[in-house]
Amino acid sequence: MLKEKITIFFKKYFPEFALIFISVILAFALTEWSNNQGKKVSQEKILLEISNGLKSDSYDVMSNIEAHKNGDKACKFWRKAIVENKAENDSVAMYYFLLTRSLISVQNITAYETLKSKGLEAIENDSLREKIIHLYEFDYEVMRKFEEEYQENQFFDNYFIEINKKIAPNLKFDKTTGHIIGINLPIKLNNDERNILLSYLWKIQISRRERAMAGKGLVKKINELDKRINIELKNDREHR
Repeated sequence: MLKEKITIFFKKYFPEFALIFISVILAFALTEWSNNQGKKVSQEKILLEISNGLKSDSYDVMSNIEAHKNGDKACKFWRKAIVENKAENDSVAMYYFLLTRSLISVQNITAYETLKSKGLEAIENDSLREKIIHLYEFDYEVMRKFEEEYQENQFFDNYFIEINKKIAPNLKFDKTTGHIIGINLPIKLNNDERNILLSYLWKIQISRRERAMAGKGLVKKINELDKRINIELKNDREHR
């Protein structure tokens, strides 16, 4: 009798229990799927923002590389003026300005700060996350310190006054505008002044070449990371 009642009970209520059970499981599964999709969308948005920032950063670093190359050319110009007594008057003002021009390092860190605020684990790929952290926390910081804080690379602070004392008396100025229009050659220097000035030019040139080389290495890392991010974005879209 009891067995029959149990059988009747299960026949009557099992479909309802099964439906409720399946509904709960599906609800949990749907919630989990929705959460995962939300994470993927959030990751995609952050990665897109980082990618856009990297393109801007690459341009800024290349601008600094070009500025250091121009500083290198300025060293060559003034060395030629001192050693060979040769200088094109229409280039004097430009190379006078470029010789001791100091630079700053600019990075677009807004997207990375957003990532940190959401939690670095928002980037699911461990290897990609590590590369992003290394670029922003180490590579960018090293570049910034060398450009802005490392005393040896503060060309204006270190050299302008002393170089200007030797060069300015030889410059030619437009009587109406006061603009630099050339230089009187030979530049009037005694032997000690000449050697000191040439040593400054040598030091500036070596430092600028080192900074340009470091900049090229950073641009390579930026472009490689940007490429890696775009591969990750492509994979996310394909598996969504």
